[in-house]
Amino acid sequence: MFKRIHKDFKFLLLALGVLSVLGFKSIQSKAPAEKAAPPNVIFVLADQWRSDAVGYAGNNEVITPNLDKLAKESLVFENAVTVMAVCAPWRASFLTGQYPLTNGVFYNDKPLPNEALTLAEIYKEKGYQTGYIGKWHLNGHARDEHPFSARDKPVPKDRRQGFDYWKVREVTHDYNNSYYFDENDEKQFWKGYDAFPQTDSAISYIKRNKENPFLMMLSWGPPHNPYHTAPEEYRKLYDPAKITLRDNVPGELRDSARQIIADYYAHITALDKAMGDLLAAVEEEGLSDNTIIVFTSEHGDMLFSKGVLRKQRPYDESIKVPMLIRYPEKLTKPRQITGPINTPDLLPTLLGLSGIKIPDTVEGTDFSKPLMKGTDISNEGALIMLPVPFHEWKFSNGGREFRGIRSERYTYVKDLKGPWLLYDNQTDPFQQKNLVGIPEYKGLQDKMEKVLQARLKQTNDKFLPADDYMTQWNYLYDDKDSLRNDNYLMINR
Repeated sequence: MFKRIHKDFKFLLLALGVLSVLGFKSIQSKAPAEKAAPPNVIFVLADQWRSDAVGYAGNNEVITPNLDKLAKESLVFENAVTVMAVCAPWRASFLTGQYPLTNGVFYNDKPLPNEALTLAEIYKEKGYQTGYIGKWHLNGHARDEHPFSARDKPVPKDRRQGFDYWKVREVTHDYNNSYYFDENDEKQFWKGYDAFPQTDSAISYIKRNKENPFLMMLSWGPPHNPYHTAPEEYRKLYDPAKITLRDNVPGELRDSARQIIADYYAHITALDKAMGDLLAAVEEEGLSDNTIIVFTSEHGDMLFSKGVLRKQRPYDESIKVPMLIRYPEKLTKPRQITGPINTPDLLPTLLGLSGIKIPDTVEGTDFSKPLMKGTDISNEGALIMLPVPFHEWKFSNGGREFRGIRSERYTYVKDLKGPWLLYDNQTDPFQQKNLVGIPEYKGLQDKMEKVLQARLKQTNDKFLPADDYMTQWNYLYDDKDSLRNDNYLMINR
């Protein structure tokens, strides 16, 4: 009897073994996969950092070891193009995924409407913790207030566009005497060079919220001018006499350009140190694989190329910015992305990477699928614009309304008078030969005009004079000198 039971037991074990190979494995394969945890998002934004001012882009003089290391682990966007090369319009376009004429922020210090659906509101609805540290520049001022009056005031809670953790000042460029307002509108001071304690605050936020999905936006003020205010230890790293200039810096300005660029690079190296601290903290907390890290800037700086400073202009020094995206979980192959990506495209692409449905209010393009598949962006070009000249490049010093396309190779720009600029950026990287009106380039000009007109139609942009948009949005020019003079050409409408 015992032998029979033993024999039956052995048979049962044998049968179970067969089932484990043939059956159980099949059943196991059909079990639902564990749902992946939502990725954290850390978005680091610098102000006025142009695309060639990083080591990984081939600049051998600027010191950016941490960003260079990050670039080796990231998608490197060679043609990240700001839709409008000035602060507030970029920020509103990024947060909403819309073009400036849609959300109304096409002029600095004008308010982003409360009704706008923004980055933080979208992520917050999906259960994310949300935090913002640094420069905001989206609260704006009322029509009857002094133009810059809101820059030193707290941003009301209902104007924070979905961000809960809050250490923010509307605008400041006094980086060594910098204050902010917290969630309760209490005024606090950053100690020393503000980018360093701001980054430390972001690190503290990350550590406290690592058990939940979070969205953290860290917004530095530098390397925006004033150029000479970086910490002394970083300024000592650069000898102006050894700075190499771009070919399009005029001879009479080259000494001034070297000094300014040396100071500009000092800010950049200080920020690179802060970026290194942030990346180290993400690694130490074990968050690297499932965290999307974005580094970019609002716009560039001419730095005396073509004889001018700052931004707003349609040249590469102004419109092109550095951009890196690292997300090891889904972007497993670091590589160069050459297709142009525009400011409104950033929000939908982030949402796509995060597995979040893109709202109908978003106008930009989601490029997450080709990026995750390991292919490049397919795009005829990024839209660039200046609906209203103001502040540093107003009518009185040559500012003009323009619309244009920056493709992977070409730049084409129109003003209200007609075609204005056409550059082959491959053969003419310093944009010194304008091809507009040259017969042999007529086919290229016509092609770029067609691309521009299609984009304007797509965005419902009628390309009107500045005054029309100011009237439409009930805005006032912040400076009487911004007004068009009597000699400015008005087209028939």
